[in-house]
Amino acid sequence: MPTSSIRQVAKDAFAFGYAMVENYRTLYAQAVDVNDPRYTGGFGEYRHYPQPARPENTDIVTPNNDTPYSWLWLDLRAEPYVVTVPAIDRYYILPFHDLYTIYAGYVGAVTTGPNAGSYLIAGPSWAGDTPPGIDGVIRSATDFVGSLTRTSLMPDGVESMSAIQRSYRVEPLSAFSGGDSPAPTAAPAWPAWDEEKFTQTTEFFHLLDFLLQFCPVLDEDRAVRDRMAGIGLDGSGEFSLESLSEDERAELTAGMAEAKADLQLNADQLASSIGIFGTHDEMAGEYTKRNMAAAKGIYGLPASEAWYAGWLKDSDGKLPDGSTVHTVTFGPDALPKVKFFWSATMYRLPERLLVANPIDRYSIGDRTPGIVYADDGSLTLHISHERPDDIAAQANWLPAPDGPFTVIVRAYGGDEAIATGRYTLPTLHAEHP
Repeated sequence: MPTSSIRQVAKDAFAFGYAMVENYRTLYAQAVDVNDPRYTGGFGEYRHYPQPARPENTDIVTPNNDTPYSWLWLDLRAEPYVVTVPAIDRYYILPFHDLYTIYAGYVGAVTTGPNAGSYLIAGPSWAGDTPPGIDGVIRSATDFVGSLTRTSLMPDGVESMSAIQRSYRVEPLSAFSGGDSPAPTAAPAWPAWDEEKFTQTTEFFHLLDFLLQFCPVLDEDRAVRDRMAGIGLDGSGEFSLESLSEDERAELTAGMAEAKADLQLNADQLASSIGIFGTHDEMAGEYTKRNMAAAKGIYGLPASEAWYAGWLKDSDGKLPDGSTVHTVTFGPDALPKVKFFWSATMYRLPERLLVANPIDRYSIGDRTPGIVYADDGSLTLHISHERPDDIAAQANWLPAPDGPFTVIVRAYGGDEAIATGRYTLPTLHAEHP
């Protein structure tokens, strides 16, 4: 391949693989590294977090505390797994993402409904028969999948929600059907996660090539996979920087830098989750969108499940800062219309993590006890670092850091206007004395 072409291929490869590498950061910590406190127990084991997210929870950016998490990772190479859920009378979702961070499918209140069921999760090479007792089949495009399962926390408390989490059952297909277990597959030689190496240097491409071996080429990706294979990114796990000349390595570095700059530019302009999460039918070839999703809120949900939006600037045209008092007023007809619930969660920037505060309030919404609506039905949220003096304002106070922040609004089971992107948030007003 001409040296002049390598820069473009490097850009293409970074755009193709960025979300995969971001996904690997979490997969390695949770399913591989037994010494990591985030370790879930390995593949095929649920780990439930019954308490709402707090500032010390840093597994992923923009965590939410509406729907406490359960984590699950599955190795589908030897055989499928079966996930069984009971009848559930609240919002919940088991979304299964592949190594690309694209969803293979969903089990939950919106997609499969409130009834009990058993669902088979199969990898790309499985060609067996679906046994009796299976209510649906989800096919993954890659050999490994994960699930950031959410179960909504309702006014009946943590224990009720936790009991539902513990009722999720996961087992290999052979155990579910009573058949013989297949021969186990050898564990991959997982590269130890190195933040600096895999995110800031061209070692990124070594990790990408390792991951590609678990990702059969899809028709939608054939062109870019062919270009990547031209420089050795063929999924063999044997990509070598040393096989490239000094000039070729320089072009690889330059291409990666340009791709990172492009991603940052696109992510900085993103104000809504519409269109950046979905299945392969919805996301085929949408590498920029899936990368923005991974950068701003990895493992987020499509708008049909949960809609996310926030404020990039306030009414002064500036990045919001907690040293300034801000307000947001939802008119009586402008509150999010939802089947389940909505919330607004505070995050400090640039980390996009929850903000410690004196009242332990990290989000506010229609389920927050004691919030005060105006006589006309409107709702004004007060956002500031310092506690408001006014009693009504205190009831509607969302504490902010003493510095840059963003607020993400989530709407679960939104109406058509929300799901299609026609709903917009009111202005974030910067208040001046």
